[in-house]
Amino acid sequence: MASLYEIRSECSAACGGVLYSRWGKQSGAHFNPTVTLTFVRLGKVASWDALFYVLAQLIGGIIGVLLASAVLGAALAQPPVHYVVTLPGMGGVGVAFTAEVAITFLLMSVILGATNTPRLARYTGLFAGALVATYITVEAPLSGMNMNPARTFASAAPAQAWMALWVYFSAPLVGMLCAAEIYVRRYGLHQVLCAKLHHQNTRR
Repeated sequence: MASLYEIRSECSAACGGVLYSRWGKQSGAHFNPTVTLTFVRLGKVASWDALFYVLAQLIGGIIGVLLASAVLGAALAQPPVHYVVTLPGMGGVGVAFTAEVAITFLLMSVILGATNTPRLARYTGLFAGALVATYITVEAPLSGMNMNPARTFASAAPAQAWMALWVYFSAPLVGMLCAAEIYVRRYGLHQVLCAKLHHQNTRR
């Protein structure tokens, strides 16, 4: 399983880097449909824009897996990597669902807390990256540690592995929306400043 964890760790590091890149500053660095949909709920992303974000996230994920497959060949398709498909751990579907809700709830809580606190906003990517790295080590045995429906689909499609797909589409959305609801009830909708994960820049 070491190779699988190494791939996920490298991916999380790359995502953190993109957040601070020119493209990440421009787009808001939304890699995850549930992040985008949560900011729709918070009134910071229009529904029409969210549609294109989600389509881009799905297409980007698929292209990434296809490129990796072209470069790595059978090494990506064979166990234990198997296209980095996310599957429930030994505890089963119920444990996986609960774990995914918990980790996404905490991630969105941290994102909202950091991005809406001026002195912490610039460190949002570091906080999120540290959480993801921790999840890969601690939580992955429970649910496979996904949090991202676009990544789930991008890996499941070429592998033709659809087991418990509903968990990885529904649980992250439940977790993040619950975090958003609690934040709004505590601080008010007006305290959500921006949908960008790095918004202290000059890009629109």
